[in-house]
Amino acid sequence: MTRKEIVFVPGISESLVRHKVPFSAAVRANGFVFVSGMPPMDPATGDLLQGDIRTQTAAALDAVRHCLEAAGSSLAKVVSTRIYCVNAAWFPAINEVYARYFPADPPTRTFVTVGSWPLPFDVEVEAVALE
Repeated sequence: MTRKEIVFVPGISESLVRHKVPFSAAVRANGFVFVSGMPPMDPATGDLLQGDIRTQTAAALDAVRHCLEAAGSSLAKVVSTRIYCVNAAWFPAINEVYARYFPADPPTRTFVTVGSWPLPFDVEVEAVALE
């Protein structure tokens, strides 16, 4: 039997509703947690955070962690991530920050360069984790 449950993520879910963005921050389905691409945002308010690529990467990963925790999971249970970034030259800086969040047994990962977003940020991270 399949099941799908939208996870309410304090701060982030409210921001999505406030800005009329038509997606869920996190969804639980059949033992997994799927986290939408998170830009660098304050997990408490959903507001975008500014800064260099290291600051933005840490903020995006903090938002992912916040979503996972709201769903009853954690970074330790992440099995796969995707990183979207506007500049491939930032790959080493992103890796430096990413390694702090996944210091051992890191999940699978895909790194994709993108043209731009309609908002002022440079990186976005999505994740799939076990519940």
